[in-house]
Amino acid sequence: MTAPERARRMSLDDFRHEALTDVGSTNTECLERARKGALSGLWITAERQTGGRGRRGRAWSSEPGNLYASLLLIDPAPPERLGSLPLAVAVALQAAVSRVLPLGAPPVVIKWPNDLLIERSKISGILIEGEILPDGRQAVVIGCGINMAFAPENGLYPLARLRDFGANAAPEELFAHLFRDMADVLALWDGGRGVAAIVERWRAAAGGIGEKIVVNLSDRSISGRFAGIDDTGLLTLERDGGGTQLIAAGDVFFT
Repeated sequence: MTAPERARRMSLDDFRHEALTDVGSTNTECLERARKGALSGLWITAERQTGGRGRRGRAWSSEPGNLYASLLLIDPAPPERLGSLPLAVAVALQAAVSRVLPLGAPPVVIKWPNDLLIERSKISGILIEGEILPDGRQAVVIGCGINMAFAPENGLYPLARLRDFGANAAPEELFAHLFRDMADVLALWDGGRGVAAIVERWRAAAGGIGEKIVVNLSDRSISGRFAGIDDTGLLTLERDGGGTQLIAAGDVFFT
């Protein structure tokens, strides 16, 4: 049995949690534990991060009162199947956040590929990082930051807190939901073999399908209509000038 096969068969009992107070970055902490031989399934949470970061090296403000959590996975899937992992993570986080909102609150939707929005304001971010360990195993870390009591003042998108929508849960309560929902969704994802089921759940929670968007790529911006995602999770953009384009990575803005 290969290492990826062992990781795909993890059960809820294989996940464990270590809560810290202040840490530079929960993602960095997980990677350091991996280098020292930590097994797959380790969650690290912190009350505050002094060096939190988002995608593309952006700073992520990490004040107390929010949830900062990272999950270490070892050899979660063959490299060719890892591309759908962000979709699975978004599905799990959307489910967990939805559980702490009161009845009647606006829905939590996913903005491609894995940001969560409520009424077009971003309430969480996900950063997935990885490296090949000296023994040849692949460490993948899933970092989740959720604005619960605090929202940064500056950002590329409008930002909000769960408290703005009536959620009074403590970070520990939200994490308890995330702990179970992530285990359930990763079992459904099944090392990338269950991508069809994940795509179906992602589409059901997606925001903005059918709307005009601008996608900032690394070298240019393009616009069109957000037609959803294909069966592998790529963004499908119907271009203003005609034709359809599939996009693997970029920052999406609704217009």
